[in-house]
Amino acid sequence: MKLVLSQEQQELRAAVRDFLRAASPLPKVRDGYDPQVYARLNGELGLSGLIVPEEYGGAGAGLSELAVALEETGAALLPGPFLATAFAALALTQVPDKELQSGIAEGRVAATLSTTELSLDGGAVSGTLAQVLSGSEADVLVAPARDGDAPVLVAVELAGPGVSRTALETLDLTRDQATIVLAGAPARVLGPAPESGVFERVCVALAAEQLGVMRAALDAIVAYAKIRVAFGRYIGSYQGVKHKLADMHCKLEQAESIVRYAAWAADESPEELPEAAALAQAYVGRACFEVARDHLLLHGGIGYTWEHDAHLFYKRAKADEVLLGPPRIHRARLAQLLEL
Repeated sequence: MKLVLSQEQQELRAAVRDFLRAASPLPKVRDGYDPQVYARLNGELGLSGLIVPEEYGGAGAGLSELAVALEETGAALLPGPFLATAFAALALTQVPDKELQSGIAEGRVAATLSTTELSLDGGAVSGTLAQVLSGSEADVLVAPARDGDAPVLVAVELAGPGVSRTALETLDLTRDQATIVLAGAPARVLGPAPESGVFERVCVALAAEQLGVMRAALDAIVAYAKIRVAFGRYIGSYQGVKHKLADMHCKLEQAESIVRYAAWAADESPEELPEAAALAQAYVGRACFEVARDHLLLHGGIGYTWEHDAHLFYKRAKADEVLLGPPRIHRARLAQLLEL
């Protein structure tokens, strides 16, 4: 088991970080999804095809490499459908489809994944999906459906007939969610629905983004504590601030170990993945929100202003915390897996 990034993974992290620093700085995040940035992200770095197999035009990398990229996009609070497409690509590794995976690898297709089962009848699906990540931005929806008694995975063109999308007003202004209503929308059956593994990999991918949010929030408040003066002293010199920063750092270090282990398990030891994924969401989701919350509070009054970036991290952390269900659900799943 490796919890330390390899040389290649460090180079990937540096490349993604440098690109996002130049192409999508935090002031630009407030403008929302920029298709040109997303196109460059895929064209110059090939991130959308990172885990797509090489025979479909991707890099054929593992979840460990995807986690590195997601940590950086999380730290940058990148808007757009990259996370949603990563979720869909993770599902497609279990049910390979050349047409869809090639489109994702080339950056032509932005996809999203739903875990809500649809009704399939004669090649058309129906159902209402209340909250779909990047539902307004994605081109294709990947979702489970039931063909008679057989569970299958289907792909639905979201610009096609029988599809209506309504953008939702969400807490996280940097990330789109939408309600999608399918009324006899044409669907393509990709294959039998995977019995397990997809949700666990999605949990790990989200935890990787949360790790990036944590790291960026902690870096921001540490930098602020070194320059902000109160009562004639830098606030970082006060014991109460130092202890809080130390606690935040400990949460970050634990979260990093959990994410690295879970990503390794997904690639190398699938039998360990269910427990590792449940632990990742049970711990990292809450820890991310706590670090983002405390980083906002330690900024003082300026942290509450619209002009400051602190609220952006706070909102992304809270939205991510409940994206796959609140931490208590994952704690219960972990307890069940451990027979506690």
